[in-house]
Amino acid sequence: MHLLPDTLEAGSAYPLGATFDGLGVNFAVYSANAEKIELCVYDDSGRRELKRYVLPEWTDEVWHGYLPDAQPGLSYGYRAYGRYAPEEGHRFNPNKLLLDPYAKAMTGELRWTDAMYGYQVKSAREDLSFDRRDNALTMPKGVVTDSHFDWSRDVRPNTPWSETIIYEAHVKGLTKLFDEVQPSERGTFAALGNPKVIDHLKRLGVTALELLPIQSYTQDRFLQEKGLRNYWGYNTLNFFTPERSFFATDSHNELRRSIRRLHAAGIEVILDVVYNHTCEGSEQGPTLSWRGLDNASYYRLVKDQPRFSINDTGTGNTLNLTKARVIQMVADLAALLGDELRDRRVPFRPRADAGADGYRLRSGRRLLRRAAAGSGARPAEADHRALGYRPGRVSARQFPPGFAEWNDKYRDTVRKFWRGDHAQRADLAARLTGSADLFDRRARRPWASVNLLGAHDGYTLADTTAYEERHNEANGEDNRDGHSNNCSRNWGVEGPTDDPAIAETRKRVARSMLTTLFASLGTPMLVAGDEFGRTQGGNNNAYCQDNEISWLDWTQAKTPEGKALIDFTARLAALRRDYPMLRAGNFLYGDDTPAEGLKDIEWWDERGVQLSPEDWENTNGRALTMRRAALCEDGRIQVVSLLLNASEGPLTFTMPPPSKVERMVLIDSAKPDQPPMPITDSYDLAPQGAALLSWTMDPA
Repeated sequence: MHLLPDTLEAGSAYPLGATFDGLGVNFAVYSANAEKIELCVYDDSGRRELKRYVLPEWTDEVWHGYLPDAQPGLSYGYRAYGRYAPEEGHRFNPNKLLLDPYAKAMTGELRWTDAMYGYQVKSAREDLSFDRRDNALTMPKGVVTDSHFDWSRDVRPNTPWSETIIYEAHVKGLTKLFDEVQPSERGTFAALGNPKVIDHLKRLGVTALELLPIQSYTQDRFLQEKGLRNYWGYNTLNFFTPERSFFATDSHNELRRSIRRLHAAGIEVILDVVYNHTCEGSEQGPTLSWRGLDNASYYRLVKDQPRFSINDTGTGNTLNLTKARVIQMVADLAALLGDELRDRRVPFRPRADAGADGYRLRSGRRLLRRAAAGSGARPAEADHRALGYRPGRVSARQFPPGFAEWNDKYRDTVRKFWRGDHAQRADLAARLTGSADLFDRRARRPWASVNLLGAHDGYTLADTTAYEERHNEANGEDNRDGHSNNCSRNWGVEGPTDDPAIAETRKRVARSMLTTLFASLGTPMLVAGDEFGRTQGGNNNAYCQDNEISWLDWTQAKTPEGKALIDFTARLAALRRDYPMLRAGNFLYGDDTPAEGLKDIEWWDERGVQLSPEDWENTNGRALTMRRAALCEDGRIQVVSLLLNASEGPLTFTMPPPSKVERMVLIDSAKPDQPPMPITDSYDLAPQGAALLSWTMDPA
């Protein structure tokens, strides 16, 4: 670059971050409590410091300065001066080079040493001590970027929520072992846009790809010391920088191109962003960015003991979203994802004074909230169940309309029903109808319930039918981490089996669970690999398994069993698309009568008898028929029935009135290869079997 000037010009307090304007770079960083902030400029390697500048201006608590003639590619970091008074919440230490929270790219790797901490790690005074070692050589630096990309021909799919099918995947794990992707691109952003990947998603009827965190994250020190790696990525180092290990090339356009290709195929992209905490951990964690810039502003601290971080997240710290500038960081990230990446499923843009309902929802944005419990990396000592997550609520405050939420109650109820638990019939009926008990308020719709059989943080679908005990020995925590109650059943043998009867039961149960998922009101979510029987060997907390335990084994998809399950899943998705009653846009209560003798929703048992209040309370009831009816656009009445048999033996289901009507069996989980077939008065359903039926009639 050109010869560096001796001082910075004043520049502007907006926008935050390092912004190239064609003639130079404006630097702006927020700190309400710093007394001085220095900009440190490095050579291309990010190792040799070339110049150090004092940011000359402080406007609205933003420190800023302008470096003329600076170009994209410049490496930089900050040093913040102020009081080191942990007992007051302040942890300024200018010996620590800090990463810009708004950096758009990084260079260098974070290498764990005790110098990464603002205090002397081995001191008897713990975090009250002060560490004077410089950490610059072991810290990654921000890199100035020019983020222009032509999105003019990109078209957002804009899939209605009621027609959405989500596929949750990990960028690396999805394609690392996919031999139809060229080796140099496997496990990278580039592979997401590969035609073979897109063809697979389209075959499954997927309309939205939900990616585990793609933002830069740290490799936890305690994992590295055990020879393990942070795989899931819920330990954010920088919210604005894509994880470099996911790139096949050195160009950020790789990710943008893949998103454009997915959009062109009608597939939206959901980015899983962790807004509640960062990688800096508790008060005894490292000083890498936010803590060193303004610990008292960025993090929630114990009111009467601000030395200590509030640990509502179970990860050591909690971002302080009562501060306008912290909320702005979240909002700016949403704007970047929405406006630069042109992705329509991004989080809310809250106002600075956001209260319980103070959210300004951006037009065209879709909002998805994943459960606090059952998510994120799970060391044994972190008990997230204690956080009291309930779907439809955040603590004691109901979540506002406009959000869809992962429904873990759906997952648990479906698992319990199909493993044969007592007293599940009534609760299952609530889950089948969109969990109205949780979501039917304030004009919300069934799609607000994101229905899932599992997620990345738990058993795969295959493992739900093969294991009753977690098998997390590879995590190095004496099998104490992860959930102990998985609502699973192994059907007689723990893990793999050569018993054909057990193997067939497991496959039938998995197909029945998938049938239940696609026939339920709400938004269905598949976990990558569940469509062909992926297993993690019983590991239900593979957050640190960046290896074959977590990566999708695509050879399974090419086996006869894998191909058959893919075909079955694709058929279910097609039925959901073709039969609107399977994805009704409103909650159903049996109040509407599309035709005489037909209500919009009704419940029957295997005898063709409508369930009475006493029947709902029958704890041994394991059979259920759900019938939905609606008036179609052509004036005819469409009726769809879901038959469920979770008992240990076969059952003959008598069709409810009207009689002598030819019904079509669309799909049967016990007979996955059976084509649609007509029946009239009854149908035999295997144990642990599920079937979908349909018929139409002219209005009277």
